[in-house]
Amino acid sequence: MNKILIVLLITASSLLSVEFHSYKDALKLQEQSKKIIMIDVVKTGCHYCEDMDRNVFRDKEMSKWLNERFISVKINLNNEELPLGIKVHFTPTFYFVDSNKKILKTIPGSWNIEDFKDLTKGIK
Repeated sequence: MNKILIVLLITASSLLSVEFHSYKDALKLQEQSKKIIMIDVVKTGCHYCEDMDRNVFRDKEMSKWLNERFISVKINLNNEELPLGIKVHFTPTFYFVDSNKKILKTIPGSWNIEDFKDLTKGIK
């Protein structure tokens, strides 16, 4: 019984956060959906990256909003290579990539929900 409850809680909590994919999987999903890819570049131990995860990406309404508009990818600089020749000066930095692999917008830094939504709402 306890195991079932734990599985249900984990499943429910995953529905309340941004769904992140590998870059390779995101490219496949983009072919089908034509959505923009949002690449979230982070580093292990980055306080501001953790703030975005905790305060923005786990918010129910914001995660729903982002999942509807973007295919999200999280790349950790400590153990993953960046695609598209991207150069990062600090983390977190967000890159928005169209189906032609063109970077439409770069957003550096950590933001609150309202500001991040404002910064991303016009990306198409």
